[in-house]
Amino acid sequence: MFTAIVRADTLQATLDSIGVLVDECKIHLTEDGLEIRAVDPANVGMVDLALATDAFESYEADGGLIGVNLVRLQDIAGMASGDDLVHLDLDEETRKLHISIDGLEYTLALIDPESIREEPDLPDLDLSATIVIEGRDIDRAVTAADMVSDHIELGIEENDELFYVAAEGDTDDVHLELGQDDLIDLTVGPASSLFSLDYLQDMNKAIPKGTEVTMELGEEFPVKLHFDFAEGDGTVTYMLAPRIQNN
Repeated sequence: MFTAIVRADTLQATLDSIGVLVDECKIHLTEDGLEIRAVDPANVGMVDLALATDAFESYEADGGLIGVNLVRLQDIAGMASGDDLVHLDLDEETRKLHISIDGLEYTLALIDPESIREEPDLPDLDLSATIVIEGRDIDRAVTAADMVSDHIELGIEENDELFYVAAEGDTDDVHLELGQDDLIDLTVGPASSLFSLDYLQDMNKAIPKGTEVTMELGEEFPVKLHFDFAEGDGTVTYMLAPRIQNN
């Protein structure tokens, strides 16, 4: 069983956070809310999302699992304005999701969850540095790096207690430094890793510019990005594998 009413902007933010990495996913319909975990086809980027029942106007579920085509569901949700209410009802016999938005009725055929990629385990990494930063500063760094390169280095200058972003192109370079006064919080530790800018750009699209983002970094380790949405009732964790540098 699954029936829910949710604001369109909350649903759109949920789908966008997942849709930057994958086109289809499994959704766990738990009694406490929705849970989604997915990895992109290249096993480079991963997302872990939870949307609590408090994010919904109403919510009832008994622990089912459905598979959805995110692209089609995003298209449907995109037809609603931010404060429109979206009604979701699962027909268990036909395995279709009925969606109602301001008089518009849509029936979405679901995907067999067994046909969707296996959900990844969320590795427990001991990352040495933690940066708490505003979404708009991540956006600024990613935008600047994109002007010169398709890779981006994230790291810590331990002696100066700085978080830095660097990108090297064939002719031009970009370097951004943010200290304690520029950040919400900073826990210094040895950290420097190179990442694909394409993936970070995709993740950046889903990060609200005014939100607080917690970034965890290590030495040639994946980066973890955590942020909340839906007034704190939704949480997203992205993890991005590094490009190993040849010394």
